Amino acid sequence: MKDRLIKKFEDEIQALDRELKVELPREIKRARELGDLRENAEYAAAKERQRLVESRISMLHKRVAEIALINIDRIPADRAGFGSTLHVVESTGETLVFQLVMPEDADAAKGLISTTSPIGRALLNKEEGDSVKVVTPGGMRAFEIVKLITIHDEAAG
Repeated sequence: MKDRLIKKFEDEIQALDRELKVELPREIKRARELGDLRENAEYAAAKERQRLVESRISMLHKRVAEIALINIDRIPADRAGFGSTLHVVESTGETLVFQLVMPEDADAAKGLISTTSPIGRALLNKEEGDSVKVVTPGGMRAFEIVKLITIHDEAAG
């Protein structure tokens, strides 16, 4: 999981790097050829995109370094932690599957829940059979954990 995350970020860095070094200079050159830079919307947009791409590349390098430092051995093998997949039954009777992920990988619609979100924090360090109640922006929710697959189980399987 850690390696997949690092690869995903490195792929994005590579694509952004290409945009920064090849595509944006081409756009800036083309915009310069249009004349007066003070009133040149294409030039301003390309320069702004250049700043955004540089900022994103910097942030991604930082995240790769942080992820590389995660010690998988410190993640509990028998309780929910980063990388765990939890099958839960909500008090409404609905069965849901959540995976605990880094904040930037969170996508609630896909069941990818940040370890820093209210639900993610409530599920951390819980075991199969545990019940949790969590206050969310949408109100109180209650879950029973019916199946837990930790990052260690994933690695072994």
